[in-house]
This record gives sequence, structure tokens and C-alpha cells, in this order.
Amino acid sequence: MERRKFLGMGLGALALAVVPASVQAEDWRKAKPAVWTAKTVDDAIKAMYGDVKLIESGVTISTPDVAASGGAVPINIKSDIKAKTVAVFQNADPESTVIVFDINKYSIIDFDIKAKLKSVGDPVTVTAVVEGQDGKYYIGNRTLDVALGGCEG
Repeated sequence: MERRKFLGMGLGALALAVVPASVQAEDWRKAKPAVWTAKTVDDAIKAMYGDVKLIESGVTISTPDVAASGGAVPINIKSDIKAKTVAVFQNADPESTVIVFDINKYSIIDFDIKAKLKSVGDPVTVTAVVEGQDGKYYIGNRTLDVALGGCEG
């Protein structure tokens, strides 16, 4: 009886090991390396999605008005759009892309992230692009100030 229990647990563990392999997200750093080295938000969006029309609707970004430190700026991205991907960009650092999420049809887009944002006294703009399941691309922007000397965190 103990042997059967052991074999049953082993087969169950094997099944669990196989399932995650079939449910993996896209490795965007390998699939689209130009996205991660783009120096401007426009270039990063183009490297990610190509020449697409961006609709300024349906994407909300929340940040503090003034971030005390650029080391870990809290950013919230929300949208009710049924999406394939969500990409976040910023114009403060030399490389513009922050993160890209693969979205499944059951996902709720209400993401809280923290990003390192350099500042030299100019306002920083955070941009999110949602690739809709409808084949359209939606964009939202949020501008904030980062206290001088940001990125000390």
C-alpha cells in the first residue's frame, strides 16, 4: 500500500512539473532585444509593436506627484481593456523600457510596480501601452517630478 501511495505521488509531481512548461510567458528580452536598448519611448514602442496607431484612452497610470526618491517610484497601471500585452516605458533613464507583461484572457490589469527613475530636475513621463485583443493599441501617460538626486535608493 505504501508503494502505491509513493508511486501515485511521484506521478502527480511529474504531472505538475510538465504543466508549467506549457504555460510560459514570452521572453521579450530574447524575442525583441531592441525594445530593451531603445533610448526614447517612441523608439521602444516602435521596437515592441511596430508602426501602430496609439489610442489615448482606456489606460490609467497613477504615481505620486513628486517622488521623494528616484530609487523606487511606485507606479500603478490600470485598464479594463481585454489585452494581450502591457508595456511600461519612461523617459528619464537611458533605456526607456521598464517592463512588458503577457496578459491572458482572465487577467485583471491593475499592476503595482516600482521603477528606478533618474532625474536631472526635469519632469519624468511614464507611459503604458496596452495591446488589445481587438488588435488596437491604447496608451496612457503620467508626468511626475522626481526629487533632485533621484536614484540614490
